[in-house]
Order: sequence, then C-alpha cells, then structure tokens
Amino acid sequence: MRGVLHRPRGDARGGLVLAHGAGGDCRAPLLVALAEAFAERGVTTLRIDLPFRQRRRGPPARGDAERDRAGLRGAVEVVGDHAPGPRWLGGHSYGGRQASLAVAETPGLAAGLLLLAYPVHPPGRPDRLRVEHLADVRVPTLFVHGTADPFGTLNEVEDARRRIPAPSALLEVAGGHDLGVARAPAPILAARIATTFLTLTLPR
Repeated sequence: MRGVLHRPRGDARGGLVLAHGAGGDCRAPLLVALAEAFAERGVTTLRIDLPFRQRRRGPPARGDAERDRAGLRGAVEVVGDHAPGPRWLGGHSYGGRQASLAVAETPGLAAGLLLLAYPVHPPGRPDRLRVEHLADVRVPTLFVHGTADPFGTLNEVEDARRRIPAPSALLEVAGGHDLGVARAPAPILAARIATTFLTLTLPR
C-alpha cells in the first residue's frame, strides 16, 4: 500500500479512501484538497496510488483493473483500522470506476461512494457505456461531473445514477474532465464536494 493518510484534529466520524485517475497519482491537486477538506470535517482520509501506478508510469494496462480493485479493498481495510464509523470509497475517473466496480462486487465494502468525473463512456463513443454494474451499487452515491466532460454529458450521468437502487445525487461543476480545477482553486470545490457527500451519506 502506498498513500498518504490525513487525520482529523478531533475524533474521527468515518474513513474515506480516494483513488486517482488513469493519468495521475495520489498527489493530484483535487485529491489533496479533498483529503484536507474531509479531514477538516472529521473524516480520516487515505489517498492512495493504485497498484498499477505503484508498478510503473503511464496509464493502466489490460489486466490491471482486477488488481486495482483488490488494492482498493485493501485500502478500505487500512482506513478502517484508523477510523471508527462508516468507511467510504471514491475516486477520480478510472479510480472512481474501479471503486464503483469494487462496491458492486463486494457488498458491505463501503457505506458510500464518491465518483469524480465518472467515465460513462470513452470520448466520442457514447455506444460504449460503462454503467451496467451500477445496478449492483446499493449505497448512497455522489457523482461530481463537469458540464463539458467528454466522458459523459450531464444527462448521461443522470441516466447512469438512476440505475443505482440507493440514494444518489449529482453535483454539477463548470468545467471538463478535470472538474475545472485548472481554472479554480481546488479547495473551494473540495469543500463543496465534502459537504455535499457527508450530507448525502451520514445519518440525520
């Protein structure tokens, strides 16, 4: 396991694992900002390098996905050792897709799912949807999606989230697949995401 753990100053009320996209690593500015925002709100947060990134640079190769999901399952166990309460899982793009697959395959793995710029389909290929498994995601899920993301329109994300038989929400962000982080300070977006996610997933 390779990653960075962010601890809240007071007692933790849950633990979150965050994974990066196909072209990034755990140092991605959005993941760093999110980990800090969640820690400020009492959530122990672990941002990790997926197994494919630990082995090499470049995008994931064929055969990496199953190992990456195993890495996510292990990371959830690790964060659970450091924080009481619910455990949540999320990621950006490829990391979010593998997180959603892991949750669909392993009931009870996580109590909530955070999907940042979920890749509904490859750019320019709306016929190649990556959403069938969402019917098996039975935990509250927040989609955070850019208004100009080539991996899926907002309408396509709405169609995707309706497959989930649990509470879900869509947080729209002005921008593309990077969620506008290149143009706006990541901490501002991270605070919106963290607040919205915890409102959706924590019992009232």
